[in-house]
Amino acid sequence: MYPTDSRVLRAELLSFDADPGEGDTPAEGSVRHIKDGALWVENGRIRAVDHFERLAPTFPAGLEVIDHRGKLIMPGFIDSHVHYVQLEIMASFGRQLLDWLNEYTFPEECRFANHEHAEAISHAFLDEMLKVGTTTAQVFCSSHPVSVDAFFSASRRRDLRMLAGKVLMDRHAPKVLTDDTQGGIRDTERLIADWHGKGRLGYSLTPRFAPTSSRAQLDATGGLMRNDPSLWLQTHLAENTGELDWVAELFPESRDYLAVYEQSGLVGPRSTFAHGVHLDQQMRGRLAERGANLAFCPSSNLFLGSGLFDRLAAREVGLNITYASDVGAGTDLSGLATLKAAYQVGQLRSQPLTAWQGFHGLTLGNARALSLDDQIGRLAPGMEADFVVLDPAATPLLARRTARSHSLSETLFAVMLLGDDRTVAETWAGGHRQHVRHAHG
Repeated sequence: MYPTDSRVLRAELLSFDADPGEGDTPAEGSVRHIKDGALWVENGRIRAVDHFERLAPTFPAGLEVIDHRGKLIMPGFIDSHVHYVQLEIMASFGRQLLDWLNEYTFPEECRFANHEHAEAISHAFLDEMLKVGTTTAQVFCSSHPVSVDAFFSASRRRDLRMLAGKVLMDRHAPKVLTDDTQGGIRDTERLIADWHGKGRLGYSLTPRFAPTSSRAQLDATGGLMRNDPSLWLQTHLAENTGELDWVAELFPESRDYLAVYEQSGLVGPRSTFAHGVHLDQQMRGRLAERGANLAFCPSSNLFLGSGLFDRLAAREVGLNITYASDVGAGTDLSGLATLKAAYQVGQLRSQPLTAWQGFHGLTLGNARALSLDDQIGRLAPGMEADFVVLDPAATPLLARRTARSHSLSETLFAVMLLGDDRTVAETWAGGHRQHVRHAHG
């Protein structure tokens, strides 16, 4: 018998090699589509990808072949910005950003001083992510180091590729959540030493946003980035107009919100700025020059009434856009739900999002923007075996719609608009099947 850590999945395969562009037809060479494909997985990585009939003669005796004909395999979805510690406050009524933080978020995050609670929510969060086909995320923990230890430990146990970090806040938050300025940096250094680069884990420096960090804390975070360019950074930028006014009051010496981060050396090719709804074109250009990315969180922006993200303005200056659920202000962890909301936001701005753009964003686009495209984001030999098996006939309504599709583009758009967790038949990460959808749920 062939080794049990080697197997082939037979299905329709879809992967991106480049940005497909904004047109109805994807740019030449950007899409790799195999109607009857073979995905050969071995020792946690992809060994081969080809037409089934072409690859089948090379299979050794006893190699397991999993037949998923009728289903579509894509690279695992990537979520560039999400707060795992807010899982249990999703769907908390109304309010705009700053009220929402004070009324719901800060009280909830206090619970993560307890290791058992952090551990329980880490596992619940990862279960939910895998259920919706997300295999990698960049995650905000709370300001408690144990919240990071719990999350990384749970992710390592499942051999997931995850980025995460301890929130840094040394002012304008409840005392039980704030750091001593240097103490928060020391905690961060310990967490980096314990987790960064272990297995498939990476550390994201995580100042919550400019109002809750002093200049000293932002500068110290910039120092950590300079000392180790392999680290990531995640924070928030220009989500809400009230937030912009507050930043202007707190940092009068900075010409705009982005400059607050620039002055501390926090804007670089591994920096993710969540939201970016209220930016001018000059600020977008400065982000693009430094290779940073904006995490577009459409369901959150709609839920909190923050505004409509201008996707094409960002693309005009070459600024990387990633797609993210945000949660708890977001309304769904599903990447499909994120794309549906992104399409709706785009319609209100006369910027319709094609299915090509959407699925490229959830896979290769997010991977490239996060500097992870050498490991994940494509179905290609040598890449890590993180992928999702989608069922275009998962529900009676979706089955009726896709049965009438005349093209792959039409099927993808229907999945993007009508799909949900039921559409995810299986989720594989690290070469192992980590979620299977059962008929009842």
